[in-house]
Amino acid sequence: MASERNVSLLRGLRYKGEGPMLTFILHRIGGLGIVLFVTVHILASFLGGKGGQFINAIYEHWLFQIFVYFCALFHAINGLRITILDLWPALLEYQREAIWLEWAVFLPVYGIAVFIILRTALGG
Repeated sequence: MASERNVSLLRGLRYKGEGPMLTFILHRIGGLGIVLFVTVHILASFLGGKGGQFINAIYEHWLFQIFVYFCALFHAINGLRITILDLWPALLEYQREAIWLEWAVFLPVYGIAVFIILRTALGG
């Protein structure tokens, strides 16, 4: 017998999972972004010719680079946090602090990279 839940879509979307839920979702998006990049890269090499050049133009575009860098960097740093908390379960009590530390590392590194990508893309 299936359990029945009386939660509307609107109420479900209002869920405020805060930091842990946000990192959970962004970790999955990061993984999918990495898979997207690898797939596009492989497709470009297999197609060759004008199709390959078109796909190369997609993943060489600065917006795609910013997205892929976000995905790879966030996925790596969040994965490191998860690994540390898995290896030392006593630190689970400090999960929210670990998430704040993760963002404190991620934001400056990502910001510098985005600045460099934009400066290069805009001809600076």
